[in-house]
Amino acid sequence: MATHDPELRKELDATLQTRKELGPEYESELVESFLEKLDKTVDQRVRRQFAEQQMQVARGAQPPRRRPARGGFGERFGFATVSLVLAIPLSAIGAVHADLVGLLVSWAGIVGVNVVNSSGFLRRTPGEREREGDGWG
Repeated sequence: MATHDPELRKELDATLQTRKELGPEYESELVESFLEKLDKTVDQRVRRQFAEQQMQVARGAQPPRRRPARGGFGERFGFATVSLVLAIPLSAIGAVHADLVGLLVSWAGIVGVNVVNSSGFLRRTPGEREREGDGWG
């Protein structure tokens, strides 16, 4: 399960409250601002995880072994392109049916699917995931 970030939750609540106060004419700016904060948060987490892995390697620990990815750059690029193309109607549907919340949920799903795909998590066997500490349970 995903870990909930209290700071990010506060930002989302503040964005939704501001949207209520300012009205829909400022919605795109509010969404853009929130997505920038989300991007920074994800970037910081990835950098921290990368730094931790580098420290382990520097201390002599073996980096986690992974099988070569089934798909190379082309497959990942194609997946990202298709997800962005599908983001247009998904965003519209989410926004029409649930306003800003629907739009944010749509984009959270799009970002989540791309993060999982780019991480290679699904390309690893269950045994490899358990050895790395990110098994299903």
